[in-house]
Amino acid sequence: MSQPVLAESAPLSALRRFLLAILLLGMIGTGAELLLLGHTEGWRQWIPLALKAFGLGVLGWHFAERGPRSTRAVRATMMAFIAAGFAGFYYHFQGSAEFKLESNPSLAGWSLFWEAVRSKNPPSLAPGVMIQIGLLGLTYTYRHPALAGTAEKQNFNHGEPE
Repeated sequence: MSQPVLAESAPLSALRRFLLAILLLGMIGTGAELLLLGHTEGWRQWIPLALKAFGLGVLGWHFAERGPRSTRAVRATMMAFIAAGFAGFYYHFQGSAEFKLESNPSLAGWSLFWEAVRSKNPPSLAPGVMIQIGLLGLTYTYRHPALAGTAEKQNFNHGEPE
């Protein structure tokens, strides 16, 4: 059974809805882009797509319920987005470095690093979008009214309830 959600000020509520709309657009848009680019070759390339599909499901649940459990689920999913973004940096960099070494085996150290980071295929910094989406979702859940009165809310205030 969910707890009642406390009201928040109109401007803050509007800002929270705006953040949620941007979050949804970002997830749908980047998911569509990955599908159009054929980002489906191996299991690692399916991670961001699967995470976005899962995230849309969690956001659908949260939209229907807006209770503390769904809010915490949104938060946990957004942390997974951030982790996937960092893993994506690693895999994209690794793929770029391997490609650069095939074309120029003499590369090493910083020169290999800079060549791999500036590579267009795979773009090494593209997974940063996953981190941005995760941070946007965490911002949406920050001091969410559904968490008012929970132990989590009290921990944000160093043990003192608001």
